[in-house]
Amino acid sequence: MKIVCDAHIPFLRGVLEPYAEVAYIPGQDISADDVRDADALMVRTRTRCDKALLEGSKVRFIATATIGYDHIDTAWCEANGIAWTNAPGCNSWSVQQYMGSLLVCLSRHFGFAPREKTLGIIGAGNVGSKVARLAALLGFRVLLCDPPRARKEGAGGFVTIDEIVAQCDIISCHVPLTRQGDDATYHLFDSKRIASLRPDQILINTSRGEIVDGQALKEALKSKSILTAALDVWENEPLIDPELLNLLFTGTPHIAGYSQDGKANGTMICIQTMAKYLDLPLTDWEVDELPQPEEPAEFTLDAEGLKPQEVLADAILHTYDVRQDDALLRSDISSFEKLRSSYRIRREFQAFSVMLKNDQTGRCGAFLREMSFNICE
Repeated sequence: MKIVCDAHIPFLRGVLEPYAEVAYIPGQDISADDVRDADALMVRTRTRCDKALLEGSKVRFIATATIGYDHIDTAWCEANGIAWTNAPGCNSWSVQQYMGSLLVCLSRHFGFAPREKTLGIIGAGNVGSKVARLAALLGFRVLLCDPPRARKEGAGGFVTIDEIVAQCDIISCHVPLTRQGDDATYHLFDSKRIASLRPDQILINTSRGEIVDGQALKEALKSKSILTAALDVWENEPLIDPELLNLLFTGTPHIAGYSQDGKANGTMICIQTMAKYLDLPLTDWEVDELPQPEEPAEFTLDAEGLKPQEVLADAILHTYDVRQDDALLRSDISSFEKLRSSYRIRREFQAFSVMLKNDQTGRCGAFLREMSFNICE
């Protein structure tokens, strides 16, 4: 048995080797010749799995260690007997952390309190629902837009995208990339919708680059017809628009979901699912141990005179400051892929323990525990 794997999938080396011949190749370089005699693939978003890659090959199973799967031509694969899986929710907590950091940075930079703003979340799935939970704890009023869920569950808990645009100060996209149907998301924010935004609104995209028309966004930022925007994903990655980057509040190289925890979850889901399909003794496999965070895993916060939301904001920025990744990309825009493939160690909230001082009511500790921080007694 032969399995071709993206060389940058973490925690993978040595796991499959006892049971298969394993070839590790950078995702963007995997070719038809590489997969011709392969039984299975384990990839990420940089490998386009379609007829051009797969026709005439032995491949019968594809696993992508990502939430999104728009890089897989699922219809062609299914028509040709190739099973596939993604890793739903694997890095949703990581994106929650990224968004928490970004929201705190926006609040402090522009001098507003979260309670003064309404956040609109488009796409309330694994990621969007977690972002909503954290944003509400920080004090934001949150509105959700998710047409598929609204049809299934009833419209009571959801609003339309037009209502998001009309009512929200900050709009954040957490949707898959789809190009057809009533819920198509390609250029969901096209020139018309971007033109309808107000000069006090902020647009955020951490889902897929093609959700937002980059040229239209650039023109809106240049004309100051919206306040600002933040992008983690881009059209034409990794060849991103330097002029657009220079106009953003933050721009990062598609790493919102790149915590060590999220990567481990993605690899684990793929291995376990592949093991079931290929009858390998790895259906219970898990990553043994994650590296310690680069930031101090134990730190002290003084809650004296602070609201629980402010203490939570300080804790979030201790674990991750999005401005660091923004600065790295701005310093060398050509390093987009390198920054992704050699991304630093980022751990999620549960890897950190807080020594909390002067929390007289216990509410600050309750907020931190709600976000999975450990509290030192």
